[in-house]
Amino acid sequence: MRIGEIYQTIPFGLSIEIFPPKSESGDESLFAMLEQASVWNPAFISCTYGAGGSTRTRTIDLCDEIQKRFGMTATAHFTCVGSTREELVDWLETAASRGIRNIMALRGDPPQGETEFVQAEGGLRNANELVSLIRDRFDDFGIGVAGYPEKHQEAPDAATDLANLKRKVDAGADAVFTQMFYENESFLKFRDDCEDLGIDEPIIPGIMPITQFARIKRITSLCGAVIPDVLAAKLEAVQDDKDAQFEIGVEFAIEQCQELIHEGVPGIHFYVLNRMDACDRILEALDIPFADEPDF
Repeated sequence: MRIGEIYQTIPFGLSIEIFPPKSESGDESLFAMLEQASVWNPAFISCTYGAGGSTRTRTIDLCDEIQKRFGMTATAHFTCVGSTREELVDWLETAASRGIRNIMALRGDPPQGETEFVQAEGGLRNANELVSLIRDRFDDFGIGVAGYPEKHQEAPDAATDLANLKRKVDAGADAVFTQMFYENESFLKFRDDCEDLGIDEPIIPGIMPITQFARIKRITSLCGAVIPDVLAAKLEAVQDDKDAQFEIGVEFAIEQCQELIHEGVPGIHFYVLNRMDACDRILEALDIPFADEPDF
């Protein structure tokens, strides 16, 4: 099922994001995790595309494997970084030939060791140009794009960031998937601001459960997501106890997701870092209308 159809035809769209492992043992662990995830009937599994396009082939291979081995819809991340227009078209042709029908279209982060995005000669400058290319050449793809409730770090202000999002949607995106956040007020304001700007495509909140506080602090320092002071204080108090950190993070995510569902979100996009234990606990606690009861 394509992204454009998911939020029109099912009551609630659960999606789960993974990344390509770097070893054979990592692959085996990922496939075990995907088997675990399949009981929740996710609308799709999305697979990231490494910085600088470093996993571009692996992303297609994994999406193909997910669809063939597990019968789950896959969405391939795709960026502009380091590629000419012709190379981007070649990648899209390969993805289409392998049965991939959904793309997460992103500008992409600079390659490792670089601090600023540089447009490749003959390439594209931003995500809205990538969305336009996909729509012009491969109109049957479903397209997701990124949104930032707390503003993209490179944007000078929220209004500029929202204008950038509007260009991506106007270019043909089917849905917006947000960067992770820990303050629902930020997401709800972002959703209202999008509506005021005329963005009426589905906006799906991105949730990354906190299982290791130090790791999440590193991630949030890179993307600008804010951890509430009360939550940070609880986690700081148990920084030497991994089990306690896990429990605090899971309980917080359950409450966060319950409130978002009450607010009528069309789905939730979980960033699981290739592990399902926290996500399983969260989903068990939620009354989500889409899924059959898992058989544990």
